[in-house]
Amino acid sequence: MFTGLIEEKGKIARISAQAGGVRLAISAPVVSADAAIGDSVSINGTCLTIVKLAPPIMEFDAVAETVSRTTIGLLRVGDSVNLERALRAGDRMGGHMVQGHIDGIGRVAEIREIGSETRFRFEIGSDLAKLLVEKGSIAVGGISLTIAEVGPNWFTVAVIPHTLASTTLGEASVGSAVNLETDIIGKYIFKYVERTAGSDRRLMQKLADGGFL
Repeated sequence: MFTGLIEEKGKIARISAQAGGVRLAISAPVVSADAAIGDSVSINGTCLTIVKLAPPIMEFDAVAETVSRTTIGLLRVGDSVNLERALRAGDRMGGHMVQGHIDGIGRVAEIREIGSETRFRFEIGSDLAKLLVEKGSIAVGGISLTIAEVGPNWFTVAVIPHTLASTTLGEASVGSAVNLETDIIGKYIFKYVERTAGSDRRLMQKLADGGFL
């Protein structure tokens, strides 16, 4: 599990195709210094396992399923990536619970500077939008962010200067693709409600009365 607090921006050093997937070699002096083969690392929000290590280079294998469902297949040599090591027992939980399992890909539709913040609007599919709530959490490229607004096929987040400078969001432009992971708690609640919608009318009425439906 991860928290969505990025530890380092790594650089793609090499990419090689293999068995329908790819092997990524990432240069990351900070993360690699305290890593071991077999460790899980979030790469732009995607949980991958270190298969080879020679600091500052870490290597990861991404299978065809991962390449097809995430932005891993779009990476090129020299690209920056957000990195976070897996959470250890006893660590502070500064962001939110992030699994590293990508729900879908969004694209930057608009970037606006409003005072000291930068407001990003992302276009997404309606299947993801239904899992989002205003002021809820979402992992964008592995970064824990708070949702400001939600529409039928979009959402916005407000990013502070520190996050912009220390993550790949500072390099994003309109059209950039990002990995998205919705809040795990929200996903389970949605699935439960979806399954019980036809059998528990009292639950549905309570949710409606509370403004959740």
